[in-house]
Amino acid sequence: MPAEAAAAGRLSFVTLQQFLDRLPPLLKMLHDGDSGGQLLRWVEPSELEDPTPYLPEGEFLLTAGLPFLGDGGTPAKVDAYVRRLVEAKVAALGFGIRPYFDAVPDVLVDGCRRHNLTLFEVPESLPFAAIGLEFSQLLETDNARVFRQLAETNRQLMRAVLSPRPEHELLAALVQRVPVWALMVGADGRVRARGTSAGGSTAVELSLLEPMLERLFSGRGPRVEMDGFDQPGSALVVGHPLRSTRDANLGALLLGSDVPLTPAQNNVVQSAVGLLELLVRQRTSGSLAPSQLATAVLLHPESLATGGTKHLNGLKDLLAQSLSSTRSAPVRVVQGIKVEAPDWPAGDSPVRELLQWRRMFDTKLVEITDYGFAAVTRLKVDDALLADVEKLGWRLVIGEPTELTALPAAYQRATSLRSQVQRSGTSVRADEVSWSVTGLLGREAGTLLAERLLRPVLALEPDRRDPLLGVLRGWLSENGSWDGSAKLLGLHRNSVRRQIGVLGELLQLDLNQAQVRAELWIALQYADALTDPA
Repeated sequence: MPAEAAAAGRLSFVTLQQFLDRLPPLLKMLHDGDSGGQLLRWVEPSELEDPTPYLPEGEFLLTAGLPFLGDGGTPAKVDAYVRRLVEAKVAALGFGIRPYFDAVPDVLVDGCRRHNLTLFEVPESLPFAAIGLEFSQLLETDNARVFRQLAETNRQLMRAVLSPRPEHELLAALVQRVPVWALMVGADGRVRARGTSAGGSTAVELSLLEPMLERLFSGRGPRVEMDGFDQPGSALVVGHPLRSTRDANLGALLLGSDVPLTPAQNNVVQSAVGLLELLVRQRTSGSLAPSQLATAVLLHPESLATGGTKHLNGLKDLLAQSLSSTRSAPVRVVQGIKVEAPDWPAGDSPVRELLQWRRMFDTKLVEITDYGFAAVTRLKVDDALLADVEKLGWRLVIGEPTELTALPAAYQRATSLRSQVQRSGTSVRADEVSWSVTGLLGREAGTLLAERLLRPVLALEPDRRDPLLGVLRGWLSENGSWDGSAKLLGLHRNSVRRQIGVLGELLQLDLNQAQVRAELWIALQYADALTDPA
């Protein structure tokens, strides 16, 4: 396995042995449970009699022995303690000397040997806090290295996409970073590109892969198919479908290896699958597809390469050329939602729609999506342009001005407003939205929440309803303080307490719960719309 792939495999994890190698040689191993290669998630001190409900798999548990004092030190209870740790897949147990014990109890050593749990003696000179700090520093260093390697891998994949033979170059970049052989097959079953693993393993005969390809091409939706063959580098073969935007099968990517891929390696594979899908869509849809590829890369942070000034300026030049703009001009993300009919009209062509949005927003960066379309444009999208779009039955989320490096964040902000547009049927400008819970919820959804949550109170006569709502609003605004709300409302604290009790019974809610209070407070912001006589 290449060194880069091995390092990438440790994303967010290190092994127990890697961690022990970083610690001072003060820990004394009392029993080796052969867990040195186990992935270590965290180091956690605990003196609970049963800490397992709070432990993730792969924990290095530290204890000073408090659970073993008195009756807790009997053989039966110690055995049960160790058995629970093993069932929770704890990687190792560290026993700290003093203040409770001068040596690790023999009964604990026996229990760890019986259940094969790795056990260490931690001297008094090595504080638990120092062990935890060392682990967090090791994890941080390891993650930083892995993220740098993943960023470089993404840059390499993107350079491959822009090459004269993008599929071949992309597979070559993939097998360089991930220990697999790769085979790209078209929908007609013919091999379009291949890559040989760093170990020299090549793909098995295509005839052996035909059953997997048949399953891939006959299915629908995101999925993978798996098989295995008695051939070097092919013990595990995974097939990924390459699909159109309308879920038609355009081809497949087959990868073979002798061992399962790590999470970081799978991250690289998924990036490659996404880029290959866009490339095969380009082959299918013609010259419009490169703009969709560029849009997808710009709007999704995992595909947006990071680099030096020269690299970023090059991307800005490409962006400016695509928008008929200049390098320094701000851009904005626009998302379009067809409120009258979410699906394409019968007989209509996505290509025609794509050309229409390119013309209206004066941009080549348009992507057809499941909800409608996304575009990157230099236009301000004034009221006249918005009116033209709405005449066609569409509503827009219009993002705020931004720069190239902030496009993924701008896309996410626009996405967060899309459901509001779908509910209300009204276009939204991101720079006019109040970025609060009530602002993002919107009047329609907020009124619906208030009507359902406060219905028993809203059904009362006004002379009873309005005072109760006023008490509830005042009590919540004072964070449930009886004295504070009594002073605010000009009532005796017992009167406030009594009316809050009445409200709890009417609403059939536990007003002591923070979530209930939060939802009631939001609902009250819209209650006036339901009580206004007009």
